[in-house]
Amino acid sequence: MQPRNQTVCTEFLLLGFQNVESFKTLFFLLLLAIHLMTVCGNLLIIWLVASNRSLQSPMYFFLTQLSLSDLLLTTDIVPNALYIIWNEGGAMSFTGCITQFYLFDLFECFLLATMAYDRYLAICNPLRYSSIMNSFLCIRLVILSWILSFSVALTDIISMTQLDFCGPNIIDHFFCDLAPLLELSCSDTTFFQVEIFILCTFVTLPPLIFVIVSYAWIVKAVLRISTKTGRGKAFSTCSSHLAVVSIFYGTLIGSYMIPANGKSLTVSKAVSLLYTVFTPMINPIIYSLKNKDIKGAMKRTFLLVQFMIIFCN
Repeated sequence: MQPRNQTVCTEFLLLGFQNVESFKTLFFLLLLAIHLMTVCGNLLIIWLVASNRSLQSPMYFFLTQLSLSDLLLTTDIVPNALYIIWNEGGAMSFTGCITQFYLFDLFECFLLATMAYDRYLAICNPLRYSSIMNSFLCIRLVILSWILSFSVALTDIISMTQLDFCGPNIIDHFFCDLAPLLELSCSDTTFFQVEIFILCTFVTLPPLIFVIVSYAWIVKAVLRISTKTGRGKAFSTCSSHLAVVSIFYGTLIGSYMIPANGKSLTVSKAVSLLYTVFTPMINPIIYSLKNKDIKGAMKRTFLLVQFMIIFCN
């Protein structure tokens, strides 16, 4: 531990991507296009569910919450990353860095587990599904998911604000991630790292186990269906959620559960891009391509827009 009379860091310098100078404009435009697609795609999902009576069900209500979470993640990370890429680096205040980490630290694990429970009830207990998964329970589950996420993130932030940052203040990343922040601290971070490990285990492992168990029961119930058409229809209601869960946990494991000393900085940044930029874009695409109700609502909406344009002209 270094002496406490050193100058306290009031801002951090994020380096971003130093090896993209030759195609900086192309990389910037690509990231900007992905960000716009992500925002538009998730806003479209929210609007479709809110404006179509055929989508007024618990599954689509939970989907809007997933879209809100993706919007929060991408707007927290990407705009500042675009600024850093274009200017080949950028400064961020200590408060801004901690705030970015707080919003980024809100995991979707609890929400994905809630969606798995919804699919379990719909397939394994269809006769009681409507009575159990009523609007009151849906709202309580969503509120509980957000409260748990905010509470875990707040615990991380409170502990991080107790650390001293007295220089250097250079972060070789495109956002304020946990590992580079800990490397810059001149405090003893042993207790904080143990706390993070315990919290991350609590946040990621139980929801993942719950999802796996839920789908084990779902598979068992589907295999009991006598007709091939019935089995296919039952599986189709889960395929989108299962794909989202696989992508989410796959990128999460690649980002944080593979030891940092086994990855180069370039690989680490690339995996972080998958988690923070591409995953929020892929989620609405998966639900749009695999869900007949969403596709039907999109077609009706586009036809209505075309009719209004023709009528106005």
